[in-house]
Amino acid sequence: MAIADQITVEALDEDPYPIYARLRREAPVAWVPAANVWFVTRWQDVEFVSKNTGLFAAEVPSSPVERSMGKPTILTSDGPVHGELRRGFDTKYKPRTVADYIDGLANPIIEDHLDRFAPQGHANLIADYFEPVSSLCLARSLGFGHVDAETLLRWFHGLAIGAANYENDPAKLAISDPINREVEAVIVPIFERLEREPDGSAMSHMLHDGMPSGQTRPRALLLPSIKVALLGGMQEPGHGAASTLVALLSDHAQYAALKADFETLLPKAADEGLRWMAPIGTQMRRATQDMELGGIAIPADAPVASVISSACRDEARYRDPDRFDIHRTETGHAAYGFGSHFCAGRWFAQRLVISLLRSLLQRLPDLALVPEKPPRFRGWEFRAPTSLHVTFTPK
Repeated sequence: MAIADQITVEALDEDPYPIYARLRREAPVAWVPAANVWFVTRWQDVEFVSKNTGLFAAEVPSSPVERSMGKPTILTSDGPVHGELRRGFDTKYKPRTVADYIDGLANPIIEDHLDRFAPQGHANLIADYFEPVSSLCLARSLGFGHVDAETLLRWFHGLAIGAANYENDPAKLAISDPINREVEAVIVPIFERLEREPDGSAMSHMLHDGMPSGQTRPRALLLPSIKVALLGGMQEPGHGAASTLVALLSDHAQYAALKADFETLLPKAADEGLRWMAPIGTQMRRATQDMELGGIAIPADAPVASVISSACRDEARYRDPDRFDIHRTETGHAAYGFGSHFCAGRWFAQRLVISLLRSLLQRLPDLALVPEKPPRFRGWEFRAPTSLHVTFTPK
């Protein structure tokens, strides 16, 4: 039996990296029946698929993102529609703009959550810090100023289940569909207010930027992409920072090196963490015609998963790719994707990952993992520790 035929969703969720490594060696372009999609796993092919929208379109009728969140989305559209959807995100999340507001937005939220658990001497940093802080920061930047962290996290987990439902499991749709309806019910009143009274939020920019005076973009055009932004923006910074911290706390020499040269090595550690454990696994595409890739025939209209997390560990690009190494000399990673669908929130995520780690490690420098409760990673489309139990000197 071919390797791709042996792959299960459960095995991918448990640990996709050994599977990707074998695929890169034996079947770098392969139809994976369990996920109902072609996997492309080598860096060179992943980059080619992601950048060539003429051959591999973003609109994928079988996409779990569209099936659960609606369409069009910023992830599953090309051309003018993608440009319209991207406009508002680019205004709010371009580098200089992010630099102007990220500290004022994030630092009070970060310090508030640190104050809650720092006196205790122990914490589950996924539930107590990384997920709620990341969710609140992203939601406030989008325009969800009144939604609490508990609600945001419930939304996140429900949206993630739908967006990763490649196997079209009805039980997963039964979880994600009500969450999508709940999110929509909250977004519509915000739209109504922002149409009358624009502000500096990303949702306001999406409605108004580039439109004639007195006109806004249709709500139906924007709604699916806002749900996509909620999911990705809540997930990538918090989970990327958490995975980086696991790697640092698991390697005393690298953690000591970081503390000895904090300002130089923290950005490198954050980037290496995203490469080592990419929070988002794929960019979905559709073959626009019959073609051959890597010596394999792909039929027209076939769904293709450009597996960016596999590209991040390609042996052809990285030395000892499964090892987290803050001193790595190979630069760049694929965690933010490629081409016109390169992550619109990359600069926000990058700054927030560093802020999350800097504030935490400066305040609690003697963090240590709890041996009886080791972190366990889960997921292939969205991968992160399910918990992160630590101890430290109470502050």
